[in-house]
Amino acid sequence: MSNLATTDDLFFNRAGLELSRVETLTEEALRGADDGELFLEYAQSESFAFDNGRLKSASFDTSQGFGLRAVADEATGFAHASDLSEEAIQRAVGTVKAVASGHSGNLQGSSVGTNQSLYSEENPLSATDFEVKVKLLQDIDEYARSKDDRVRQVMASLAGQWQAVQIIRPDGERAADIRPLVRLSVSLMVGDGDRQETGSYGTGGRIDYQTFLDPENWQAAVDEALRGALVNLDATPAPAGEMSVVLGNGWPGILLHEAVGHGLEGDFNRKKTSAFAGLMGERVASPGVTVVDDGTIHDRRGSLTIDDEGTPTQRTVLIEDGILKGYMQDRMNARLMGVVATGNGRRQSYAHMPIPRMTNTIMLGGDKEPEEILKSVKNGLYATQFGGGQVDITSGKFVFSCTEAYLIEDGKIGAPVKGATLIGNGPDAMQKVSMIGNDMELDPGIGTCGKDGQGVPVGVGQPTLRIDGLTVGGTAT
Repeated sequence: MSNLATTDDLFFNRAGLELSRVETLTEEALRGADDGELFLEYAQSESFAFDNGRLKSASFDTSQGFGLRAVADEATGFAHASDLSEEAIQRAVGTVKAVASGHSGNLQGSSVGTNQSLYSEENPLSATDFEVKVKLLQDIDEYARSKDDRVRQVMASLAGQWQAVQIIRPDGERAADIRPLVRLSVSLMVGDGDRQETGSYGTGGRIDYQTFLDPENWQAAVDEALRGALVNLDATPAPAGEMSVVLGNGWPGILLHEAVGHGLEGDFNRKKTSAFAGLMGERVASPGVTVVDDGTIHDRRGSLTIDDEGTPTQRTVLIEDGILKGYMQDRMNARLMGVVATGNGRRQSYAHMPIPRMTNTIMLGGDKEPEEILKSVKNGLYATQFGGGQVDITSGKFVFSCTEAYLIEDGKIGAPVKGATLIGNGPDAMQKVSMIGNDMELDPGIGTCGKDGQGVPVGVGQPTLRIDGLTVGGTAT
């Protein structure tokens, strides 16, 4: 069954809506507008948390609703409701059509359709029994405790979602998508005497739970969480100062996502509030630095067959060999900037308006062996895992905390350190990239990005990088 047929069954057969009436109401709402759509959503979600040998919580939720949006120039009228009825949509029409009152807009055309399918439409929540999911978490707990007698606490969780969406436009065009999403997380606390440290690992994607049921996969997740916790148990306070920093591959791309990616979203550049505004075609990074946003990678957490405006996702080159080449665009900002939408119009749910957002943001690999990069640094920091961070879009300034880092001493990985933070400016840091590894790797599938109060799943990736002259905030006295 196609995505459109599946969502027709959900919204028009089961919910009782009549397609022709919904299309008529959508056309009425957007008469005189420049753009807009009716966004229909049905979603199921669940989560399980296992803590200290017992199931601590289990939840299941079903939600449905619509969001109706009309856009006139830069003004937006938006209404949403959890009531999927003709009466509710009629009330929303009366609210949003006021934005186009007196406006003679030229309704923007639909995006080119797509036949690609980047993930299965099967519902992962119903494909695996409740008992099997709980048994998986119990096995994780027992395995972690058997690995090392220093393990004092084990926390494991499973989360899944199945989302069906349909976008209806006044020109009769419709687009639909069925999106699975799952995640496994493991967190361990280890102790030695009075000292306690934690380590964690997560993995996921637009797949089902079957991948996690393979002992080879879930045991690898536990092993990685335990390894990180034991590293932290031996860590000493991090030094402070300006130094060369080597970033590991994979998840450390979250620094790229925050410090550079947000600044390349269309709305910030249209409003000229980004540090990258007005720099199209200019050098914004070192030679060799190429950054893309790619929503078309199969089964990845940040991938989408279509975005939440119905535009097919694509591979958008943002920076090529250090030169700024493009921004990530939703329909409204693309229209106002005179460019083409890139499939980056995303929303958290039917109750939110679409805005330009990243999908999978990746720095491509270079030609250096990771060992060569480490050997090139006499004294510095090797950061392989990151926690939270803060970024100022306008200035590009960022602060990121390292959850796993090591000293580099005479070109070799030295002692682990804790409490290190990386402080810098995104555009400036990209100009200080001096070596790029050939080991580009995607993150394990754990990212969630926040913007304007909305959270959406994203992916990151990068090779090993050497960045010179970064400020490291440390805890060593």
